[in-house]
Amino acid sequence: MSTKPEGATPPTRTLTERRKAATQLDIARAAAELFTEHGPDGTTAEDIALRAGVALRTFYRYFRSKQDAVAPLLAGGGDRWRELLAATATTATTATTEPGAGLPEALERSIAASLTPGDAAAEEGLRWTRGLLRAAAEDPALRAVWYRVNQESEERLREVVAGLAGPGADPLEVRLAAAAATDAIRIALESWAETDAPVRGEGAPAELAVRCLRELMGGMRLLNPGSAGGE
Repeated sequence: MSTKPEGATPPTRTLTERRKAATQLDIARAAAELFTEHGPDGTTAEDIALRAGVALRTFYRYFRSKQDAVAPLLAGGGDRWRELLAATATTATTATTEPGAGLPEALERSIAASLTPGDAAAEEGLRWTRGLLRAAAEDPALRAVWYRVNQESEERLREVVAGLAGPGADPLEVRLAAAAATDAIRIALESWAETDAPVRGEGAPAELAVRCLRELMGGMRLLNPGSAGGE
C-alpha cells in the first residue's frame, strides 16, 4: 500500500473547472480592489461584477455575498502551502517509524516557502491579504470569511499531516498539529497586517509564522518527539 497521502498530487482539473476558477479569481481580485479603495460598506455586489466584467447573475452564481467574493484570494496561499507540504510527504524518508519524524522541519520549510514571495504576483497576493485583513477589522462578515477559509484549510491540512506523521500517529495529535500550523500562519498574517513591515525579512509573514509555529508546537508530542510528553 502506498504511504503517499491522498491529495498529495492534486487531480488534473477539466477545462470547465479551470475557467470557473479563473472567473472566481477575477471576481475576487475586483472585490479586493474595491474593498481597498472604498471599504466593504462602500462597495456593492454590482460594483464588483462591473469591475470584474461579469454579469451580476454570474457573480451570484459563484458567491453568496460581496464579502464571500474574496474567499478565493484569501484561500490561494493556503492551497499553495498544502501542495508544498504534500510534496514533502512524497520525498520524506521512511527510515524511521517514529510518528512525526521530520514533520516539524517539513512544516517550517513549507510555511517559510509559501509565505516568501518568489515573484511580483506573490508579493501582490500578500499585499491584497494585508488590505483585506485591515478591512476585516471593521467588517464582521469579512472576518467570518477569513475564519471560514482558515477552518477549511485546517480540515484539508489534516490529511497531509497524517500522511507525513505515519500510520502510528495519534489522530488527536494529527488534528492538533494541523490546528497549530494553520493558526501559526493566521496569527502571523493578522499581526503583519497590523504593521507596515515588508513582505520579506524581519517582521514579514514567513518570519512571523515560523516563530508562531515554534511557540505553538513546543508542548506537542507529535511536533516535538523529544519532549517530556513523548516519554
